[in-house]
Amino acid sequence: MSALSRRHPARARVLDASRRLAARGESFTLAEVASEARVSRATVHRLFRNRQALLAEIDVYPEPDARERITRAAGDLITAHTLDSLSMDELADQAGVSRASLYRLFPGKAALFRELVRVYSPMEPVRKVLDSMPDRPPEEVMPAIARAAGQRLEGRVGLVRSLLYEVAGLGLDTVEGRDLAVQEAIGPVIAYIVRQMAVGRLRAMHPMLAVQAFVGPLLVHLLTRDVARQLLGYDEPLDSVLDELVTTWLRGMAPERGGMS
Repeated sequence: MSALSRRHPARARVLDASRRLAARGESFTLAEVASEARVSRATVHRLFRNRQALLAEIDVYPEPDARERITRAAGDLITAHTLDSLSMDELADQAGVSRASLYRLFPGKAALFRELVRVYSPMEPVRKVLDSMPDRPPEEVMPAIARAAGQRLEGRVGLVRSLLYEVAGLGLDTVEGRDLAVQEAIGPVIAYIVRQMAVGRLRAMHPMLAVQAFVGPLLVHLLTRDVARQLLGYDEPLDSVLDELVTTWLRGMAPERGGMS
């Protein structure tokens, strides 16, 4: 025991309790630390201003590439299982990290799913397109969105299917991921479409339905692309296919009176 711990036995008990909880892989709170150490919550808060400070003190730091390894392993596991049945212990083993490191980075499945959406969904590239072309006409913006999304999703059919399944299931652990996608991609796309309807470049309809009509064919093609190639010999370049699908959408979304400006 260090001299500092001998002078402050409560501090030593808090640190020992924290190490025990971390070794179990538990995403513990300061209140749980207080209970484990048999000291008051006020004592824990007085010794460590927040949970991060306590974690730093007990040296619960993940390896530099742990986040990437965990995310990659989680993508593989959620493709084979559901989020609900995914085992955090199995995930730690497959990623080659300790349970403490796993829970340090992702306190639970909600945080883990949010990271999967951030990394593997087309959210980021779609947002970049909208940020770079906020007022350009749909004939330019929508094909760029489709290509950006297609390039991110190509080759990840199983994972895409699993993420869609989880989002559609409306589970509690998927709320953070859904909210992130809405804030960073779906919401901005809807806002862009609404502006284009307002200036007469797209025909007026419910914007969510317009987004579904746009996204649906793209996803169906991506999910059945390998089947179409193997069974029908259909092997057009992805960007060409996406451009054709978007052109069809633009024709259907043309203003009812006059052409697009």
